[in-house]
Amino acid sequence: MSNPVARTRFQNVGLILGPVLAFLVLILFNPDPDRPEIGMMSSVVTLMATWWITEAVPLAATSLLPMVLFPLMGISGSTDTAKAYMNSVIFLFLGGFLIALAMERWNLHRRIALNIIYYIGRKPDGIILGFMVASAFLSMWISNTATAVMMLPIGLAIIGKMEETFGKERSHMLAVTLMIGIAYGCSIGGVATLVGTPTNLAFARIFEESFPGAQPISFGQWFIVGLPISIVVLLTTWLLLTKVLCRLDPTMALDREIIHTELKSLGRVGYEEKVVMIVGSLTALMWIFRKDLVLGDFTLPGWSRLWEPFKMVDDSTIAVGMALLLFVWPAGRETPGKAILEGRAFRDLPWSAVLLFGGGFAMAAGFGTSGLTDYLAEQFGKMGDVPNWVILVIACLGVAFLTELVSNIATVQIMLPIFVSLAIARGIHPLTLMVPATMVASMAFMMPVATPPNAVIFGSERLRIIEMVRAGFFVKIVAVIITMVLSSLLLPLVFGFDPNVMPVWAK
Repeated sequence: MSNPVARTRFQNVGLILGPVLAFLVLILFNPDPDRPEIGMMSSVVTLMATWWITEAVPLAATSLLPMVLFPLMGISGSTDTAKAYMNSVIFLFLGGFLIALAMERWNLHRRIALNIIYYIGRKPDGIILGFMVASAFLSMWISNTATAVMMLPIGLAIIGKMEETFGKERSHMLAVTLMIGIAYGCSIGGVATLVGTPTNLAFARIFEESFPGAQPISFGQWFIVGLPISIVVLLTTWLLLTKVLCRLDPTMALDREIIHTELKSLGRVGYEEKVVMIVGSLTALMWIFRKDLVLGDFTLPGWSRLWEPFKMVDDSTIAVGMALLLFVWPAGRETPGKAILEGRAFRDLPWSAVLLFGGGFAMAAGFGTSGLTDYLAEQFGKMGDVPNWVILVIACLGVAFLTELVSNIATVQIMLPIFVSLAIARGIHPLTLMVPATMVASMAFMMPVATPPNAVIFGSERLRIIEMVRAGFFVKIVAVIITMVLSSLLLPLVFGFDPNVMPVWAK
C-alpha cells in the first residue's frame, strides 16, 4: 500500500479558507429575504469552488458536498439531489470509456497512432504533425491522459534516434517541440467529440439541467461544430510550433525504420482488434447520424426517424449497448472462453470522474432550484450596453487562463452556470457563450499542472517550464481567438438560431 501524500501549504490554506469564506457568504449575503436559498446556494458554491481550485480535498470528495448540504440548507431534497449524480450523460461517459478500454486492451490505439506517424512524417515538421494528428485522433475517443502516456515512449524513441544521429544539442529543439506537440494534440483532439473530454459531457448535462425545455445536445451536432474547430486549431498550432515559436532544422530527417520496427512488433492485425475497430466505428457512425444534421438549407435525416421507438434512443443508449456487445462477443482462438471485454474492465473505470460529474451537475441544478440563476441574471442585466462580443472575449479568456490553475472540468462546472445567467441577462442564445467557453477550457497549454497530458510530457525531462509557458501563451491566445470566431460562425448554422435572440425555452 502506498503512503498517503501530505497536503501542500496551498491545500492546507484552501482547506481552512473554504469554510471561512462560505460562512461569511452565508451570514453576509442574503439579497432576497423571501428566498434565503439564494444565499445558501452561494455559500455552497463558494465552498466547492475554493476546494476545487485549491484541491484541498480530492475533487471527487468535494463533489459529494451537495448530497449533504443541499438537503440541510433547504435547497433541494436528497432524492432530487441524488438524481443529478446518475443520468444519461454519465452512462454515455461510461459506455464510451468501456469501448476505449477495449481499444487499449487489444493495442488498437497503438497501431492507429504508429500508422499515422509512419505515413505523415520523416522530417522534423512532418514528425511533429504526425504525432499531433495521432494524439488528436486518439483523444477524440479515449482519455487524453491515456493517449499522452501511450504516445510518450514512442516520442522518446524518435528523440533518442535523432540524438544518436544528429547529436543532443542539435536535436534539443525537436525534442521540446515534439513533447509539446503531443500534449497539445491530446488536448485539442478532445474538443472534437462529445466524449473526447469530460468537460464536453459536463457542458451537455449542465445545458440540459439549466434548460429542460431545450433539445439535448447530440453527439452529431457537437461533432459538426467541434471537428472543424479542432482541425483548424491543431493545424494552426502545428504551424506556430514548427515555423514561428520553435525553429526546426529542416536538414534533419529520420529513417522511418524505427516506426516500421514498432509496427512489426505488433504483428498482424488480430481478430480482436478488428472487432473493436468495427464496434467503435459503428458506434461513432450511430452517434453522428442519430438525429437530423442541419447544414444551412440542407438537412440529412437521422436514423431515429426510421421507427417510432428509435426516437426514445439517445447517445447514452448507443454507448452502453455497443459496450455491452463487447462483453458478449467472444475473443479469438488464442484466448478461448474469454470475451473482448471482461468484468475487470469495470475496475478500470474512472469512478472519481463520475462523482466529479455528479457534483457539477448537482451544483448546476442548485443554481436553478435556489433562484441563484435568476438573481445573477438580474445583476448581469445592469451591466449596460457592453457589446456581446466583448462579453464573449472576457468569458473565454477568463476560462482559458483559469484552467491553467484549476482542473478544466471544475472550471467548466463553476463557470457555465454563471454564463447561463449572463446569457439570460443579455438576451442572447446561451450556446453562444457556453460552447466556446467549454472548448477553451480544454486548451490548457502553459503549465505542467494544468492538464494531465502536460504533466506526462513534462515528466520526460526533455523541456523546461519556461519553454512550455512561452509556447503555450501564444498558442493559447491564437486558439481562443480561432475558437471564438469559428464557433460564432458554425453554431448558428448547425443549431439554426440567431445569436442575438433569446430562445423561448430559455425565457
